[in-house]
Amino acid sequence: MTGTGVEGLYTAIEKTAGLLDISPVPDKVRPILSAYELDKVVVAFRVTTRGHRDLDCRFTALPADVNPYLYAVSQGIAEATDHPVGKLLEDVQENIPVSAHGVDFGVVGGFKKTWTFLPVTDLQKLQKVAALPSMPRSLAENLDFYARYGLDDKNSMIGIDYPSRTVNVYFLQFPDECRKPETVRAMLRELSLPEPSERQLELARQAVGIYTTLNWESSKIQRITFATMVPDVRGLPDRIAVDPQVETFAKNVSHTYAGPLQGLYNVASYTGGEYFKLQTYYQLAEGSLEEKILLGPGR
Repeated sequence: MTGTGVEGLYTAIEKTAGLLDISPVPDKVRPILSAYELDKVVVAFRVTTRGHRDLDCRFTALPADVNPYLYAVSQGIAEATDHPVGKLLEDVQENIPVSAHGVDFGVVGGFKKTWTFLPVTDLQKLQKVAALPSMPRSLAENLDFYARYGLDDKNSMIGIDYPSRTVNVYFLQFPDECRKPETVRAMLRELSLPEPSERQLELARQAVGIYTTLNWESSKIQRITFATMVPDVRGLPDRIAVDPQVETFAKNVSHTYAGPLQGLYNVASYTGGEYFKLQTYYQLAEGSLEEKILLGPGR
């Protein structure tokens, strides 16, 4: 693993965004890069087929005892809010064990999200998570859905999107049944989401993670996503048909570590249909969970 400074990462961001015909906004990006110790974090890029007008950049492996949202506000790279979304991370830290955090920003739109990793040896029960004062009530109102599919005690991460005011609830170590086409169809049908495509069912069969998206305005689960590990991103277009710009991204995006370019390919279902998200790892930090999972022991 090799670290990278502000200028090195900014250059990589410019080059990566250029693959998608996106121009980073320096006044949005540089202050965010300057706020973090870049040699100690995992850096990932993400692009989605649901609009390409921004490229997401993600930092993870941030310390568990820091609130990355309040830190971002203190650094002037995120806006304070009185909405419950601004208090949720505090509630998480006060009531649930945390192993690390991450942040997500758009190279055009600026600061967007925080990611809070829960210990993989202590996956959380949703009943406890749903009881957090600032958590959308829709999580508590859908506990039966999660229980039916064996997800109610498998919560591994909580993502908070501040501009969109949404919450992602992630699951690991879920029952194999959740990967089967008939179960995926049943899940989507129960959530009043469109019938899955064969490509979506194929990715779901390989899923290592599942997550759902909720908000404070509706009692319904807004979206469900299946996340698949990709051991060599450059071979992805040869295995699964992808959007042409995403294909260009997959075949040309760079990384700083030895070995093949690693990543995640996610398929999301929402009321408008389905779309795909490709995340690639640009930098891996020594000893991080991502490094252990992606590069394996001894690397």
